[in-house]
Amino acid sequence: MTDTIERFSNRVANYVRYRPDYPREVVGHLAANCGLTRDSIIADVGCGPGQSSQMFLENGNRVIGVEPNEAMRSAAREYLGEFENFTVVDGTSENTTLPDASVDFIVAAQAFHWFDAEKTRREFERILKPDGCIVLIWNERQLDTTPFLIDYEKLLLKYATDYTKVRHENVDALRLGDFFQGEYSSAVFENVQVHDFEGIKGRMFSSSYMPSETDSNARQLSDELRELFAKHERNGRISIIYDTRVYYSLPR
Repeated sequence: MTDTIERFSNRVANYVRYRPDYPREVVGHLAANCGLTRDSIIADVGCGPGQSSQMFLENGNRVIGVEPNEAMRSAAREYLGEFENFTVVDGTSENTTLPDASVDFIVAAQAFHWFDAEKTRREFERILKPDGCIVLIWNERQLDTTPFLIDYEKLLLKYATDYTKVRHENVDALRLGDFFQGEYSSAVFENVQVHDFEGIKGRMFSSSYMPSETDSNARQLSDELRELFAKHERNGRISIIYDTRVYYSLPR
C-alpha cells in the first residue's frame, strides 16, 4: 500500500499541470441518470490534486477529497483554494475516515485500479447513503487512432517499468461486476488534450510507470520524445485523444 500511495510523490507538479481534465458532460450525465443535484455531497476518493473534484465543485456540490498522499493533498488545497465547498482528508479507499452514510456520491477518478476492491467495497457501502451512487472514471488514452498515438505507445512500451501491470484497462467487466455487486451502467465521452512539446513531456513524466525526470535514462527518453514530436507536430502542437469512460452503480 505504501508503494502505491507514494509512487506519485515526485510527479505532483507534472500531474497538476499536464494530466487531462474531465469532460463536463459527465456531470450532466450523472444528473440525468443517477439523480445528481447541486445538493449532493461527493466523496472524491483518491482525488489527487483535484481535477476530478473540480467539475463537481463547479456544479455547486460539496466535495470531500480523500487522498493518502500528502503532496497530492497539498496540491489539491492550492489548486481548489477558491472553492469553499472543498475539503480534503488523509484517508484511503479502505479507510476514508468519513462518517457512516454521509455522502450521496462516491467518485474514484483514475484511481480504482489501485484499490483493494473487496475492502474498498465494504468501506464505500459504509459511507454511502441509501440509494447513493458509486462512480468510477478513467481517461483512457487512445492507442492507435493517429500516427502520433501509435508511435507514442511504442515509446512508452520501450521505456516503461510496470506499464502493462498497472494499466487501468486491466479492470475488466468481471472485476467491475464483482465490485458493484449489482447492476451498473456506463458511458463514454471524447476528451482531447492539445500540447506543445513541454506539455507532451510533462504528461509523459506524470505517469508513475515511466522513469522519473531524474533517472539516468530520462535524457535519452526526452530526446526520443522530441524526435517524435517533431515528426508529428502541426503548428507546434499535438493532440492526445482520450475516451473518458464512466461506470456507475444503479439504484437497487
